Amino acid sequence: MSKKFIAIAGNVGVGKSTLTEKLAAHFGWTPFYEAVDDNPYLADFYRDMKTWSFHSQIFFLSRRLRHHKDLMRHPNHVVQDRTVYEDAEIFATNLYRQGNMHERDYRSYRELYEVMVELLPPPSLMVYLKAGVPTLLRRIAKRGREFEQDIDPQYLERLNGLYNGWIDGFTLCPVLTINADRLNFVQSADDFADIAAQISARLEK
Repeated sequence: MSKKFIAIAGNVGVGKSTLTEKLAAHFGWTPFYEAVDDNPYLADFYRDMKTWSFHSQIFFLSRRLRHHKDLMRHPNHVVQDRTVYEDAEIFATNLYRQGNMHERDYRSYRELYEVMVELLPPPSLMVYLKAGVPTLLRRIAKRGREFEQDIDPQYLERLNGLYNGWIDGFTLCPVLTINADRLNFVQSADDFADIAAQISARLEK
């Protein structure tokens, strides 16, 4: 089998990191995890989103692009927790629509993103974890990250709308949508086995 690049996409709390870890262990793939702790703009961004959103998103985009380059050079099959596409299509778009990114900045950001995406090899398979807000809130509460405990359900609902619209029009590679409301791969070995079998079947086509 030629080298495979599997990308895991989905809203906050849906289980991307857990699925990435489980798939890597199950198949012997190399995991690539999202890293956000070193963004030097985050503190400023949370104090004044409109002023610092462009700077923060550019930093995330540059790191995501470097991550993408590194995983493409890796000799093993790889599985990635969150993708470069989500930064632009979901989070930057949400900032813009909520009035927290100036239109001129957003257009410049989109132009840079669209040019870079044309140059990037796409994943072999996009696995989209889809879940309703109640499921997301339960999982966010269970993992216990302090900064997430007051997350606004309406914020998660807006992100879900953006995710669903984006994935419906995503054509760069095949997409496997997993109903994470129904399949609790975090706790159920059978549900994880179901997902692993679906992924294997799609990669063999």
